[in-house]
Amino acid sequence: MKAYKLFKLRADGTLGPLFINASQRIPEGVWLKAGDHPTKGFAHRPGWHCTLKPEAPHLSLNPKGGPKRIWCEVEVCETKLYDRPESQGGTWVLAEWLKITRRLDHEAS
Repeated sequence: MKAYKLFKLRADGTLGPLFINASQRIPEGVWLKAGDHPTKGFAHRPGWHCTLKPEAPHLSLNPKGGPKRIWCEVEVCETKLYDRPESQGGTWVLAEWLKITRRLDHEAS
């Protein structure tokens, strides 16, 4: 299944998760199994969090004091759909497996 995920773009060009397990470096073109990283202050929802379209109005692409964020198209499998408000990107896809297929050039919000 095709989905979209927002990643932080580090100064060295590598990609990483925004909040949970944030020090992880995510390689492109490789299937990765989701880990389970309970984090204080966040709901416990194991899996890669993706959206059906490259939109998450509640998240900035250029947060103050943090690295730029970019959308990537991803392939995912072993998924569950999780209903969220449109202000949070609408339906989330929680996936057990994820592979980045390409970085998106446009800047969706």
